[in-house]
Amino acid sequence: MDDEAELVALAQRDRRAFAPLYTRYFDPIYRYCYRRLGSPDAAADATSQTFAKALAALSTCRAETFRSWLFAIAHNVLTDGFRIRTFDQPLESAAEVVDATPSPEDLAVVAEERSTLEWLLVQLQPEQRQILELRLAGLTSKEIAEAIGRTPNAVDQAQFRAVNRLRTLLAASGHAQGREVSR
Repeated sequence: MDDEAELVALAQRDRRAFAPLYTRYFDPIYRYCYRRLGSPDAAADATSQTFAKALAALSTCRAETFRSWLFAIAHNVLTDGFRIRTFDQPLESAAEVVDATPSPEDLAVVAEERSTLEWLLVQLQPEQRQILELRLAGLTSKEIAEAIGRTPNAVDQAQFRAVNRLRTLLAASGHAQGREVSR
């Protein structure tokens, strides 16, 4: 990612140079938004807002923290969206599978696992859920810490507690059946 700092610095001087950063981070940001919103359209809107805000505020970004800065913007877009609107879709709609190529049996298993994961994540404290969602989006402890304004140690501790809570909930729900929740 050494070239990333160079890309950010170049984009700060010439907005047209933002395209490689957009290309690099579109999919991770979209997946993060989709995981939180459960709707492809809502995720696309949130992703678009994230990049528009990032481009508008690019001059304030420190090049070496671009990734965590971008995910912090995405988090704020999602949080603002939750404050502004109410969602009419039931939680089960988040279990939709975008890729239709797997077999119906595979789709059923994936839908059940996704539904179980969504149910488990809702049981966590909001900060723990946010940390796990950012981890699932591929951020490191340091990047998560920068995105949410905590120390990496606090992030690791909250993640540890969250994973232990998930294990307890999963075992209590009867969904464990030999599967492990991993860190």
